[in-house]
Amino acid sequence: MSVTVRRADARDLDALAGLFDAYRQFYKQPGDVAAARAFLAERIAHDESVVLICEHAGAAIGFVQLYPLFSSVRLGRSWLLNDLYVTSQARRLGAARALLDAACAFARKRGALGLELETGRDNVAAQALYRSAGWDLGENLHFHIDLAGDLLRVPA
Repeated sequence: MSVTVRRADARDLDALAGLFDAYRQFYKQPGDVAAARAFLAERIAHDESVVLICEHAGAAIGFVQLYPLFSSVRLGRSWLLNDLYVTSQARRLGAARALLDAACAFARKRGALGLELETGRDNVAAQALYRSAGWDLGENLHFHIDLAGDLLRVPA
């Protein structure tokens, strides 16, 4: 039996919340299914992201979350593939590749210039997946500044 991928909606929040919580725990965040559900509910309700859900044998086994980006230089839209997760039990079913392919098809259908993602330098399994799916390292450097700590400080 193969995997299927479709766009998620509010009816999928209960299944997605558990997956999203497990994804966050993979990145060393504390488990909080209620907060995960609320975060996803807000993104979906306000059309701030697109979530694609992967199912196998009637069960949700993975998801990808896309956020819209715009390029001033190229005068068009791109998408940030921010989150990709497949349960450990469902790995090797082709779910991650199906989610990547579905994300590309979604963006292509909407005339996007492309998709972007980032992964950890030590996440060699994900890097191999992305390369096998046709993704390349970009020519530009990706810089980051963490402002989350600023939210905890009280202004003087």
